[in-house]
Amino acid sequence: MLPSWRSLLYVPVLEGRFVAKAAQRGADAVILDCEDSIAPARKAEARAALAAAVPQARPPGGDVLVRINRPLDLAVADIAAAVAAGADGLVLTKVMGADHLRLLAELAAPGMRLVALVEEAAALPHLHAIAAAHPALAALGIGGEDLATDLGAEATADALDLPKRLGLLAARAAGILPLGFLGTVAALSDPEGHRATLRRSRALGFACATCVHPAQVAMINEEYGPRAEELERARRMVAAFEAALAEGRGAAAFDGQMIDRPIVERARALLARA
Repeated sequence: MLPSWRSLLYVPVLEGRFVAKAAQRGADAVILDCEDSIAPARKAEARAALAAAVPQARPPGGDVLVRINRPLDLAVADIAAAVAAGADGLVLTKVMGADHLRLLAELAAPGMRLVALVEEAAALPHLHAIAAAHPALAALGIGGEDLATDLGAEATADALDLPKRLGLLAARAAGILPLGFLGTVAALSDPEGHRATLRRSRALGFACATCVHPAQVAMINEEYGPRAEELERARRMVAAFEAALAEGRGAAAFDGQMIDRPIVERARALLARA
């Protein structure tokens, strides 16, 4: 069963004061970062910190994941430390293809969830293969900043629009969570603009998103989670459709629109996610 993630909060594993508060920030999952936020000379120190940080950062009813480094020697050591610390999952960075993902998955503990980040242009043609590569894969996302650098582009909404849409399609085709949103992380300087981006992205099919600041968590939860009025409408819609089926009709009028099976299935999915 896929996790019901909305928000995933990045926390540098060596920032003790951030780790100490991570579990109370309201995120569905905390990602302890051993990659970009850690200086090269401190990678071993970051791995050693996982033993204490993983249980401390786990949200109530949520998950703790570890973002690992790409070079294989670092990745192997990172995964071993994450497994030993009892992490619930791994964020695999700069995934090159299905074989790369399967190789790393062999090192994970049974039951660990995997999140794949595609961050290089060479991997984009392999998105569908990556998304379907392993049963432990729970989510697929496009790493915007790294991909923009690889493309020789600015990390703008225009530059990242197509790759992120392709990632969304690959994830949904494989039955896993599409991670991210269309646009860039401008939430701290333009929170209402970011809210609009999240709302549009959710309408397009994105299921969850990462964030780097605790102030972003509540907004992601609100926009990627079902709202009370949506749930109430979905329940009424399902009931109206069931009544129509009982009368031998495959469609029904509901709140001024005609509804049939695909529309009702979206309502059922919303209720199941809630």
